[in-house]
Amino acid sequence: MPGLAPIMRTGFIGLGAMGLPMARNLHRSGLLAGVWNRTPARSQALAAELGCETAESPAALAGRCEILILCVSADADVQEVVDALAPALAAGSIVIDCSTASAATARRAAARLAQQGSQFLDCPVSGGVEGARSGTLAIMCGGDQDAFERARPVLAALGTTITHFGASGAGQAAKAANQIMCAGVIRAVAEAMAFARAQGLPLGPLVETLSGGAGSSWYFVHRAPFMIRGEYPAGFRVRLHEKDLRICREMAAESGAVLPTVEAMLAEYAELAARGYGDEDISAVHRLKTALFTPRDP
Repeated sequence: MPGLAPIMRTGFIGLGAMGLPMARNLHRSGLLAGVWNRTPARSQALAAELGCETAESPAALAGRCEILILCVSADADVQEVVDALAPALAAGSIVIDCSTASAATARRAAARLAQQGSQFLDCPVSGGVEGARSGTLAIMCGGDQDAFERARPVLAALGTTITHFGASGAGQAAKAANQIMCAGVIRAVAEAMAFARAQGLPLGPLVETLSGGAGSSWYFVHRAPFMIRGEYPAGFRVRLHEKDLRICREMAAESGAVLPTVEAMLAEYAELAARGYGDEDISAVHRLKTALFTPRDP
């Protein structure tokens, strides 16, 4: 029909806890052409489930798509995948990176792809696995404005709050601010829940009541129940948020700043990792807070 934007064949790379449901949402929107994952069994299983293609390499996927979306773990992974994609990308194609990485990595990736006539958008996301499943993620974007506008229909399949913050690296800077906030909030929620337990309060009714109060937050609503049960299934893993906060530390240091919230959270994550809890959800910091109220011998 006249006036309708053409469907952009989209490939997805990185089928972890966030990437897998994001790829499914692209499929529901009729956008997903193919997938690739470092562990082939995962991409093969999703391709069989959805009826899309699975590529033997990032470059092979690039040859079939106009847009490539990445959702990988770390800066080195982003750089490795971008280097693998670059020679195979058609001029005018767009790589959208939904990973959490440094602003410097985003700028390097954008420069690398510009040499090939392609464009790069750093588009980290927030909203947890719940937001990834429901397609309600908040998406923070950096890069060329025209490329962002072209990619917007694809991003709309993944999230409901989509904001362009500026040039390459701006999306990652916005995500760093988010990760600092998450550190402060999850520590406060963990301390509050440990305090409430020590006071003998009924925790279920407490969460229900405080969810409507001034101190509520996404993390309180969605993660305080984990703390009640003392079970911390991986949503956003300790080791991944630790990695993100190290990025925040490095970015702050460029301005000569030390961020107390970041430093305190990194110390607590190091303790959790040393105890073997690095792959639990970040709400596992509650383990440390309950110990504050453990009776001590006189």
